[in-house]
Amino acid sequence: MQFWEDVEEGLDDIESFYRKKKGQDIDRIRQFGKRARGEIPLPLGSADGHEPSEEHVDGLTAKPFWDTTTTTKEEDAELFPWAAKLEEQASIIVEEFEAKLQRDQEKLFSADSVWQNQVMGNGWSAIRLQRLGTWNSETCQEFPRTYQLLKDLNIPLAVRGVCFAKQAPGSGVQPHSDGRNFILTSHLGIQVPKENQEEAEEEGKNGSSPLCWIQVGNERRTWQVGKLLTLDTSFVHSTGNDSTEDRHVLILDFWHPELTEAERAALTFIYDLRNKFESGQVPFRKPKQILEEEQQQKQNAGGGFGGFWKSLVGGGGNDDDDDDE
Repeated sequence: MQFWEDVEEGLDDIESFYRKKKGQDIDRIRQFGKRARGEIPLPLGSADGHEPSEEHVDGLTAKPFWDTTTTTKEEDAELFPWAAKLEEQASIIVEEFEAKLQRDQEKLFSADSVWQNQVMGNGWSAIRLQRLGTWNSETCQEFPRTYQLLKDLNIPLAVRGVCFAKQAPGSGVQPHSDGRNFILTSHLGIQVPKENQEEAEEEGKNGSSPLCWIQVGNERRTWQVGKLLTLDTSFVHSTGNDSTEDRHVLILDFWHPELTEAERAALTFIYDLRNKFESGQVPFRKPKQILEEEQQQKQNAGGGFGGFWKSLVGGGGNDDDDDDE
């Protein structure tokens, strides 16, 4: 298949570069490709509720939530060096979003809510600042301070996206797994229902469930304004908003911290190439195996008039043959 042939060529170049530069290989990404092509079995979940897909990188730590309750503060700072800085400056994002919401409340989340509702369920909608690794210049101009802050923090954003997400009252996202274990997701609380804030304070005391929540695996938690909630969406996860107010968060998708620089570069290349194939930016050609066979047939046909005749009647070089990809 042309796509995977092009992938392997690109991976060869990436591996050669990073071996010389940093002594890093991309063996796990080679395995990723084999699994994505169905050449090796699907991965098994590592815990209850863990449902990784064929888009899987072996050997990465998997747990529902990544934060100070599951890592020490030192580990947290090492794995996510940008996180504390983002929380320290979260008021920039909160204030800019709230000002924009007051001015354009009616149309702010209306642009692509229809198809998002089909995917995520009624009541969920988003404003995308980045999608598939590309910043949306028009949206970023609407939130310039947020955009600049995210750029300045050098967050290792992955190939999925950055968006403001709204969950309307009385709605929720049904349980599902995104499958990709090599991407983690952080939610920064922007506007969290007041009922939920009060409930959240009591939750630690009596174990009650908040009105506005997210469940990952078997763990259910809530959001706090200006604080990050970091999760692994290859676990089955769902949300609910049983309050009377909208809930708003900023969602950031970023690389799993245990990926090497070479592995991040390789995955970026694979998904960028896939996006180009899907959007028609890469011209299709016959698979290399077929092209090599045709070239061999031409050589076997020999020179002179006989070779020319054989190429015309199917002895090789028939450019009208279509490939069934």
